[in-house]
Amino acid sequence: MRLSLLLLLLLLPGPPPTPGMEDAAFPHLGESSQPPPRACPPRCSCPRADTVDCNGLDLQVFPDNITRAAQHLSLQNNQLQELPYNELSRLSSLRTLNLHNNLISSEALGGPPVSAPLPPSCGSGCQPSDGDLPAYLWGEARAQLSNAGLPPDAFHGSEAVVILSLSSNRLSYLPPSLPPSLERLHLQNNLISKVPRGALSRQTHLRELYLQHNQLTDSGLDATTFSKLHHLEYLDLSHNRLASVPAGLPRTLAVLHLGRNRIRRVEAARLRGARGLRYLLLQHNQLGATGLPAGALRPLRGLHTLHLYGNGLDRVPLALPRRLRALVLPHNHVTTLGARDLAGTPGLAELNLAYNRLVSARVHRRAFRPLRALRSLDLAGNLLTRLPGGLPGGLHTLRLQRNQLRALEPEPLAGLDQLRELSLAHNRLRVGDIGPGTWHELQALQVLDLSHNELSFVPPDLPEALEELHLQGNRISHVGPEAFLSTPRLRALFLRCPGGGWGEQGKQASHDQHRTGRLPGPPAPECGGYSGQPRAGPDPAATHNSTSATGREPPSPEGSSSVAQTPGAPLGHGPRRRCLSGASTRLSQASRAWPGSWGQGRCVHTQGAPGETQARSSHARHADHTSPAGRGPHSPHKWRRQQ
Repeated sequence: MRLSLLLLLLLLPGPPPTPGMEDAAFPHLGESSQPPPRACPPRCSCPRADTVDCNGLDLQVFPDNITRAAQHLSLQNNQLQELPYNELSRLSSLRTLNLHNNLISSEALGGPPVSAPLPPSCGSGCQPSDGDLPAYLWGEARAQLSNAGLPPDAFHGSEAVVILSLSSNRLSYLPPSLPPSLERLHLQNNLISKVPRGALSRQTHLRELYLQHNQLTDSGLDATTFSKLHHLEYLDLSHNRLASVPAGLPRTLAVLHLGRNRIRRVEAARLRGARGLRYLLLQHNQLGATGLPAGALRPLRGLHTLHLYGNGLDRVPLALPRRLRALVLPHNHVTTLGARDLAGTPGLAELNLAYNRLVSARVHRRAFRPLRALRSLDLAGNLLTRLPGGLPGGLHTLRLQRNQLRALEPEPLAGLDQLRELSLAHNRLRVGDIGPGTWHELQALQVLDLSHNELSFVPPDLPEALEELHLQGNRISHVGPEAFLSTPRLRALFLRCPGGGWGEQGKQASHDQHRTGRLPGPPAPECGGYSGQPRAGPDPAATHNSTSATGREPPSPEGSSSVAQTPGAPLGHGPRRRCLSGASTRLSQASRAWPGSWGQGRCVHTQGAPGETQARSSHARHADHTSPAGRGPHSPHKWRRQQ
């Protein structure tokens, strides 16, 4: 009886604990004092619950212990030789997969398979999200992959992947059975010569496809290759071996990059399906004089930009789309501009004809008159001996450097009251060749480049609005007292000597408010003398913007952002400006020897060869826009929904 009572007491629950008496640090039975460890493969990092980063670990085997919740998997810069089906198939939540820089081969595939087309799972109103892969997962694309480790069912079960990168590999054809959910596919820098028929028939959500730097030929594509891609907006086929524009382009396509192929002819029939195309890049092909017949681009009614850089064209193509806004034709063989050559594109805002063979006698005086919307005109690197006439009054930028100009007259510049930048560098201009009143109507001109001409002194009556003046590389031997009286807003003056004066570094002096008549001090002997007498000034040591005079620390001689004292103003007074230079600058030690206004913190340009002009060149912007990551100037994120 007593034993039974004792057992009953032992089985009864005890009294409830008194509040505040428990030991919070003591773990209760069945509980852990720490949260459960996050599943992460050995040596990999898992910064978030949905991210696995195994970049650059020299892995030879696909890592195990990858959480099923992973959405971003980065495996670039390893030595994987196969991509096992069973590992990817269980990662049903995976959205981005990066397979750069591995050793996967493709002999196991046997031959290019054919995928049966499936109906689209996204209707016409579907708007897939970007699903951008975090930047720290992508790294550098230097892969050495091929198809041997990509079995036909490698991506079976990966129904959520929207971004897949297999770029810079050794793939010889487009991999089979790619996830139908893809929105962005990177296959650039491979050995792909063929896209098997039907290989892209299921990827109806694909928006961006990168196939540049491969070995694609016309026989490797057919009319159905891209026809099922009903959401495709960006297609890069540059740096291949194509001889013609691919057929079957979808109407949703906005950017088509075909630069650096072997295209000899563009046919209108190949472009009829791509009615929404806005950017067509055909630079560095082999079009020649007959490869772009009149009306070939007429189906592209909404075309915004056309690049034809380096195609051997001997004239501006005829019958271009009327809505064209930018026509880029540098480095061709154009010799003539007729009165009606540009009349079909009245909406042009940018025209680049740099580095052709234009001569003044063959440029009609009304050639540019129809272009009332033109804002930028680049005629650099031609054979012009005089300014063209009939320039549109709305021009903002006019580039005429590296021609053979020998004279400037007021008539061609009349009416250009909106011109902000004029480049006349590397011509044969002398001060006597600049007619009186030439600058009179350029009321908005802010940047004038007259560098590397044959000027013997600063041209008079420069525009009042001028802020930046390039005169380096001329024969200027002195600066007169009246040189800058007409330019009170001048902030940057370049007066480097052709022979490397001023300590053979070249000077860049910042100037403001020359109304006082206080002029720059004498230049170095290499550049000649000075017409007036050096004005009296403070001690040269004090002209280094000393703390006692200005209340600020003097700038470092080797600093990259030296500031210059306002010339002509008492030391420590007036506005201060940064020296306008893309290169690093330093204060000239030689400037301290002259107490004039140039001695007050002027700058020395220290980058590039002596005599190199600082004028900005536009034609380089249009050379090539291929970006390995698809983020070049014409990437989808730049052009999408532009009007």
